[in-house]
Amino acid sequence: MSAQLDQVLAQATNDPDVIETKEWLDALEAVIETEGPERAHYLMERMVDLARRRGAQIPFSSNTAYVNTIPAHIGEHCPGNLEIEERLRSWMRWNAMAMVVKANRLDGDLGGHLSSFASLANMLGIGFNHFWHAPSENHGGDLLYIQGHSSPGVYARAFLEGRLTEEQMLHFRREVDGKGLSSYPHPKLMPNFWQFPTVSMGLGPLMAIYQARFLKYLHARSIADTANRKVWAFCGDGEMDEPESMGAIGMAGREKLDNLVIVVNCNLQRLDGPVRGNGKIIQELESDFRGAGWNVVKVIWGAGWDDLLARDKEGILQQVMMDTVDGEYQNYKAKDGAFVRKNFFGKHPKLLELVSKMSDDDIWHLTRGGHDPHKIYAAFKVAQEHKGQPTVLLVKSIKGYGFGKSGEARNTAHNTKKLDDEAIKAMRDRFQLPIPDDQLAAVPFFKPADDTPEMIYLHERRKALGGYLPQRRMKADEELIVPPLESFKAVLEPTAEGREISTTQAYVRILTTLLRDPSLGQRIVPIMVDESRTFGMEGLFRQIGIFSQVGQLYEPVDKDQVMYYREDKAGQILQEGINEAGGMSSWIAAATSYSTNNRVMIPFYTYYSMFGFQRIGDLAWAAGDMRARGFLIGGTAGRTTLNGEGLQHEDGHSHVIASTIPNCVPYDPTFSHEVAVIMHDGLRRMVTEQEDVFYYLTLMNENYSHPGLKAGSEDGIIKGLYLLQEGGKEAKLRVQLMGSGTILREVIEGAALLEKDWGINADIWSAPSFTLLARDGQDVERWNMLHPTDAPRVAHITACLQDTSGPIIVSTDYMRTYAEQVRAFVPNGRTYKVLGTDGFGRSDTRAKLREFFEVNRYFVVISALKALADEGKIKAAVVAEAITKYGINPEKLNPVTQ
Repeated sequence: MSAQLDQVLAQATNDPDVIETKEWLDALEAVIETEGPERAHYLMERMVDLARRRGAQIPFSSNTAYVNTIPAHIGEHCPGNLEIEERLRSWMRWNAMAMVVKANRLDGDLGGHLSSFASLANMLGIGFNHFWHAPSENHGGDLLYIQGHSSPGVYARAFLEGRLTEEQMLHFRREVDGKGLSSYPHPKLMPNFWQFPTVSMGLGPLMAIYQARFLKYLHARSIADTANRKVWAFCGDGEMDEPESMGAIGMAGREKLDNLVIVVNCNLQRLDGPVRGNGKIIQELESDFRGAGWNVVKVIWGAGWDDLLARDKEGILQQVMMDTVDGEYQNYKAKDGAFVRKNFFGKHPKLLELVSKMSDDDIWHLTRGGHDPHKIYAAFKVAQEHKGQPTVLLVKSIKGYGFGKSGEARNTAHNTKKLDDEAIKAMRDRFQLPIPDDQLAAVPFFKPADDTPEMIYLHERRKALGGYLPQRRMKADEELIVPPLESFKAVLEPTAEGREISTTQAYVRILTTLLRDPSLGQRIVPIMVDESRTFGMEGLFRQIGIFSQVGQLYEPVDKDQVMYYREDKAGQILQEGINEAGGMSSWIAAATSYSTNNRVMIPFYTYYSMFGFQRIGDLAWAAGDMRARGFLIGGTAGRTTLNGEGLQHEDGHSHVIASTIPNCVPYDPTFSHEVAVIMHDGLRRMVTEQEDVFYYLTLMNENYSHPGLKAGSEDGIIKGLYLLQEGGKEAKLRVQLMGSGTILREVIEGAALLEKDWGINADIWSAPSFTLLARDGQDVERWNMLHPTDAPRVAHITACLQDTSGPIIVSTDYMRTYAEQVRAFVPNGRTYKVLGTDGFGRSDTRAKLREFFEVNRYFVVISALKALADEGKIKAAVVAEAITKYGINPEKLNPVTQ
């Protein structure tokens, strides 16, 4: 009987049968010694299962001991030349430091981060040298979501590889002149280099999960061979507090994404202090991931601890490791070996005896697992080969490793970006850089000759893995044919007499046509978040199926219906459930497939517009950074269209938010022919031209008749404004009425009232995109400012209106800010009045809501009459008469205040 088991028995003071317990434990120990721990584990699981089935209450624990998951005797050692790799890492550490310090000596406001890469350098080094494949003939390439704050270290590696110049390194965070390096991974700013943006924090792990699932989707549908590809995502332990970081781990476990590896760099610190000063973040994350069905590998201790743990027969060291909280661990690494001896090993006299022959320096050099190449390699190897589950590596490291008193393991480490001469000298000495004292003040970059063993080794390792990483493909090597606009004839023609449809129905018809197209059909990716029936898209369930890696293991309850719920291993729909962030992440994976997979995919993510940009705005901005291409479809859009749902379901601002993303092309169409023209233009730009833009269309579930496309109006639709209907010529007074979405129909009715009740003619303008009109106007205004001697250009909205007469009245289902964007480009001296749905939404009929928000036909008329009165063309009494005639309460409260 071992001393450890004697201790267990001694502690079991309430054991009613100590002898029986001893017999059971002896039997278990005999199994371990003769048949191995795997057999022992199997027997214990069977016994626990039997006990639970017989009614025993056995609590579950998803935690294991606070030691490495991979035992020392079975961990695979790194096959590389570790001496050379260590020198290379030291040079990268130095160059990363030099880049940030130089930038901040030039301008102290540029910022930058040193400590994250310092803690991550060994992990990145092992990955780049031994695991991560670049795209090649034999491998599709691995996808890397690199921890955003570690970008200086990645630049430092690329500098040694010759992929970045010293001039670029000197322009870190100075990008305006085109020579610089972006602060974090930004594909928009470095389109040949970074694969993905990973900030704001939390977006990296979330997007990585859906990226891994999308690789499975492509493979299952035989679009691309992704079987040997991996998605690796690096994030910080503090970052795991972001809801986005953990929000999708259940999906990854459920979908068995064994092509996914998340590496959590557990340096125990965030910006302000410890991540879990009073707890243990690694144990917490282990429980979360293991409970979600992940393969969890903990890399906590370096090899120096192996002998101590092997000699710890009574389990005292393991118990102290478990009882010590993260705040204490940080304190140990910020001090010295004597402090660790006294405060850690001094917690038990037998631990002091255990290290009695070790010097304080020996104790100080007991490393954490994140700084041991062999431990990292063994964990990466397990992650690469594991099947049936995603893997998370919880790797313990030291924030600011190598900075000593200047920031190592200190709460200030995250903000360290300036080092004094003494700290720089200390770092030079610690990592043995061959830089003389008289050059230290200049903090020079270090790059040896190309024919040195280290540089040869660096290039050989990447050559063996197919090339350099990170790298990004800007265009796909394939050409798909976009069908002609006439293919959408069903929605381009006027609706039949008595026939009414919604723009949502028009969209579904267009999508159905595309799904049948021989060139594009298989590349369409419909993405839903449990709203297919809302948008009348449930017919696609049976037609193209819902993607499921296991197919359909049950008979759907609606199997007797034509449009039953059908899951399929090769299904085309991505159904994300009630999960807008997941839907957007899937859309991003598909929308960037031209780059990541060399396959053009055309995603259509359809959702309640209110649950779009306001809920996933950070992901939409990341999509812009990633140069995404695809369609975002905001259904049931506008403040008054989804009339029965109330405040948090009614969207009056998504177009305002969409306008902030430069490569988002947003439209609010009214009629089916507008939807068709806009979508066809989007396909041309994104598929044929491979232009890095994405389209946002708002659609409505309100049925009405549609006038059909008039030849020659296509260009105006795409630009954002065209004359829908010219008013009569007989009246003396004239106004210009403008609108978008469903409210354009109120504008049309307002024009009829102006003519019938007041003898005023109105031209009616459809404005599918005030945002595009504003961008065009701003571009023209800027060009004219910078070319004062050239003939001035004219904005599209100005050209449309300059030969018209009368005040201009606009009404939309969105905040006034949306249409106010173009005021500066209205012809000089013209009255421009905007009606909008500012304020909170509420439930009622559409007619009542449009009256409440003052955007209906009557307020269009009142606004037009008031504008004419202000211009002296009619008497103010006429406006008052109209207010009475239409039953408008002039004392009603402003909807913004209600």
